[in-house]
Amino acid sequence: MRVQSLTQCTVMLVESFAHTLEYGGRGIVVRVVQAYRFALDPTARQGAVLASHCGAVRVAFNWGLAQVRANLAQREAERSYGIPEDRLTPALSWSMYSLRKRWNQVKDEVAPWWAGNSKEAYACGLTRLADALSNWRDSNSGKRKGPKMGFPRFKTKRRAARSVHFTTGTIRLDGHTHVILPMLGRIKTHEPITKLAGLLTEGGARIASATVRWQEGRWHVSFTVHTERPPAAPTRPDAVLGVDLGIKTLAVFSDGRPPVPNPRHLNNAMRKLRRLSRAVSRKHGPDRRTGQRPSQRWQRANAARNRAEHRVAALRRDGIHKLTTSLARTYGTIVVEDLHVAGMIRNRRLARAVSDAGFGEIRRQLAYKTAWHGGRLLVASRWFPSSNTCSSCGAVKAKLPLRVRTYVCEGCGLSMDRDENAALNLASLVERTVAGSGPETRNGRGADRKTPPGGAGGRETSTPHRAPTVRIRRGPSPTPGESLRILETQ
Repeated sequence: MRVQSLTQCTVMLVESFAHTLEYGGRGIVVRVVQAYRFALDPTARQGAVLASHCGAVRVAFNWGLAQVRANLAQREAERSYGIPEDRLTPALSWSMYSLRKRWNQVKDEVAPWWAGNSKEAYACGLTRLADALSNWRDSNSGKRKGPKMGFPRFKTKRRAARSVHFTTGTIRLDGHTHVILPMLGRIKTHEPITKLAGLLTEGGARIASATVRWQEGRWHVSFTVHTERPPAAPTRPDAVLGVDLGIKTLAVFSDGRPPVPNPRHLNNAMRKLRRLSRAVSRKHGPDRRTGQRPSQRWQRANAARNRAEHRVAALRRDGIHKLTTSLARTYGTIVVEDLHVAGMIRNRRLARAVSDAGFGEIRRQLAYKTAWHGGRLLVASRWFPSSNTCSSCGAVKAKLPLRVRTYVCEGCGLSMDRDENAALNLASLVERTVAGSGPETRNGRGADRKTPPGGAGGRETSTPHRAPTVRIRRGPSPTPGESLRILETQ
């Protein structure tokens, strides 16, 4: 990350080191790290072996965590007895190398059946433990930002996510519908793998690792591939698009293209999910207190409910991929807002709708897809008043309730949809903050005007001339250097 000054304003440039330009026999290529996921169709025996590997990951994780907890408890007890620090039991190293070395010394006693699974399964569990301990330590010391991380807990058989990661061994594709994994052999896939196979055959891709995971009611394999992509350019490289995300309408654009309605997949499926949930509750399910095993009817009813939930997730994911791919292929610059999704879902009346819309996923996909297609993603400051600002004269309203869907400016008389007005302000923010070389810039409606007091992120009342600055209590007013963050590939 580096800070760069552009035309009297500072923007933060985030570079993706996974994307590099190289010049070779095939010309200039862009090297990227890309994931390819395929649904597996294993036999009953192969499914049992996959479950055994995931269990081996859990066993190695729990064994290492037990060793760490015992070492910490022993040292704490010795401190309570007044033993000096230099005479305490030596601290156990939390690195993956040390944990794996210790595991290899005792695996015959701890897990006599260890040879039935790949060594990568045990290494995967110890790696995840080392990462969890490192995250907890960095979080407590202040090195890691965000909410405080708790100390790792033991993984249970029924609640832990089942997955295993392979980095060595035989990892390759076989034919058009089969993959080969270490200790698992040849496994059939539900869908053809010809696209990835073609990249591997041409020599422009290399499989670095594979992860098998039980997800959405079936086994999936994800290949991490180092591949080469030719430099691409969007259809309209000079076009700037402001995207305003919302609940009533999923996306409104600044160039006049039709808005994308919110499909509300979860809301449409709630009636069916309620019926299936009632059916599950009437069956004899598992009970951890009494050790009761679930009945066959409960398992069938639960599987039906899970399929309905997985369909909702698949529909949402498909729609977001189509939307973001279309935008990244067309526009050279896309501007979105830095929405505080974690804070929005704290509102119990909006939590379900916000989660169903997928704001965070839209921004995540735009970030890497714009880099793939030669564009850039600009993220406006969280405190930039895009909805409260008039896109014609630049006046800022002190308040604009959500129930008011039409923006009416008292200064210039502008009247338009509030979401479209916000999209225009996001698009004009690029010219005012990045492209502007002087006090005169052009706003979203194409009119020339001076930059408002306080820079691109300045706030003023509805009166367009010499109005006092209004402080929004939700957070500080952004400085010109905080108005935009550019996410692009160098």
